[in-house]
Amino acid sequence: EPIWQHRENVRFWESNSGPGPRATPTLSGGRVYAFGATGILNVLDAANGSVIWSRNAATDTETKTPIWGFAGSPLVVDDLVIVAPAGSLIAYDLATGEPRWSNPAGGDCYSSPQLMTISGVRQIVLQNVSGTVSVSLPDGIKLWQHDWPGNPIVQPMYIADGDILLSVDDRSGIRLITVAPASGGWTHIERWTSDRVKPYFNDSVIHQDHIYGFDGPSLACVNVKNGERQWKGGRYGRGQLMLLADQDVILAVSDKGDLALVKAVAEQFTEIARFPAITGKTWNHPVLAGDILLVRNGQEMAAFRLSLTGV
Repeated sequence: EPIWQHRENVRFWESNSGPGPRATPTLSGGRVYAFGATGILNVLDAANGSVIWSRNAATDTETKTPIWGFAGSPLVVDDLVIVAPAGSLIAYDLATGEPRWSNPAGGDCYSSPQLMTISGVRQIVLQNVSGTVSVSLPDGIKLWQHDWPGNPIVQPMYIADGDILLSVDDRSGIRLITVAPASGGWTHIERWTSDRVKPYFNDSVIHQDHIYGFDGPSLACVNVKNGERQWKGGRYGRGQLMLLADQDVILAVSDKGDLALVKAVAEQFTEIARFPAITGKTWNHPVLAGDILLVRNGQEMAAFRLSLTGV
């Protein structure tokens, strides 16, 4: 049963994805940080939904609503909450909602700002239409930028030792770069680019030195060291996946609401099980809370209890 609801007097709609917000809210310190598709950032009391403070990030950064709406989730770090309206970055004071810094990184994007620590330096990394940009956490000053034009939706993935996995659209594939401090700045070197995995808005995962992600409607496994594909299989449309690392299993949700278990091993593609979980267009990411798996779309949500004894 609903505990509370919050509504705005504005409404976003476009024909491909329908009405409503695009970004997943962020929960932190008893608050809900919600970034709406029209650019309104609300900070709500998690207990009762009352508004603590609210800002229009689109107005604050002088950006226009992109075609699919503002879609990046808020990032809460220390005493800041950071959002990315249309590829720009702005940080607000957690307590007051006053702007602390902004950076017009530029260009539309549908991914979220992400905290990374590279060579001991905490920084905010964001993908936009020009490429990938990193800014200093305390003041928003740009540290480095790797140019690779596209229309990014998925998140950059930090691996280790300055290695970052990037994807900018569903045509260009994936790229591994290495970022490191240098005299007077930072270096960013392309290690490899592969079109053997081409995610659109689907996350990839890394397990035992291999990348598992979507190549169009199918799943694929790629060697993280050289970008060579090990296998490709299954049909899941524009679905989502998550990794159950302790069981060497990928949990995939198809865009029609099917739930599938796939072995996270490099030798070959093996689908262990598959069944219809919910119905309708399902683009939402599954969530695992303890042993409860939540699967949802714009029409319904279902909860499944997973076995803790293995697959």
